[in-house]
Amino acid sequence: MRQSANPESLVVTITRQGSGFKRWRLVLPALLWTVAFFVIPFLFMAVMSLWHRIGGEIVATWNLDNYVEFLTKPHLVKSLLNSIEISFCVTVISIVLAYPLAWIIAERVPARWQRTALILAILPFWTSYVVRSYAWLLVLSKQGIVNTFLLDVGIIAEPLAIASTRYATIIGFVHFFVMLLTLTIYANLKQLSPNYARAATDLGAGPLRTFWHVILPLTLPGIMVGAFLTFVLCIGDYITPKILGGSNELVLPQVIMLQIGRRADFPNAAAMSIILMAVVIIAYLLCARWLKMERT
Repeated sequence: MRQSANPESLVVTITRQGSGFKRWRLVLPALLWTVAFFVIPFLFMAVMSLWHRIGGEIVATWNLDNYVEFLTKPHLVKSLLNSIEISFCVTVISIVLAYPLAWIIAERVPARWQRTALILAILPFWTSYVVRSYAWLLVLSKQGIVNTFLLDVGIIAEPLAIASTRYATIIGFVHFFVMLLTLTIYANLKQLSPNYARAATDLGAGPLRTFWHVILPLTLPGIMVGAFLTFVLCIGDYITPKILGGSNELVLPQVIMLQIGRRADFPNAAAMSIILMAVVIIAYLLCARWLKMERT
């Protein structure tokens, strides 16, 4: 005769099914949100990139001509290179500036004042993004504070042309994103046990060797998470290059906006957006080994 099922195993099975349903119920809203506002728009953009605008109408031609056109036009490729170069420079400079600031807050500021120091550090994020860009434009203009100071102390004989250049764009970006890196590095530093540094000291390592061989490798995940976020936000930004950089040296997001605003060439703009996203994916793959949020 067939034996009846064990009541205990039946209870365990029902419990597991219930917990699995609860997990899916928690994940489902985020999954639906991602599908509705990322996956579907991305698929539509990918399909649109294979079409063409002919005679004022969008025609489903289904070919790669938009991508070939981008790769064969030097000024379009140059705009992509400009975006990559500016984003890379901003990321490197922000790391160099953010790490000492994060270390000072984590190691030198008393614990009771660290929260206040972090609030003061992120105060620039409380103002409008556009307002900050225009503020930097005024600071870096020929009659701005920077040129006025340099002229008054006699360092320069005539105002420097900083505004509407790549340098102005980089300065604005660094100001925006250095605090983001400071927060990610600070969080990583606070999770480090002081025993690592003590063990290195006991083994004869000096402060420099301790930092280079112990502290820096252990905080590298926090650096890379902040660096990746900085690179992604920077390479996809349109406002800051438009306000601070002007139109002297276009970046790819500006070219995409020109395709949409002036020509209404949505297929071409979609192809450029896919190329820009491909660059972001490559950057992610290069940083993937460090982008583990559970370690930061």
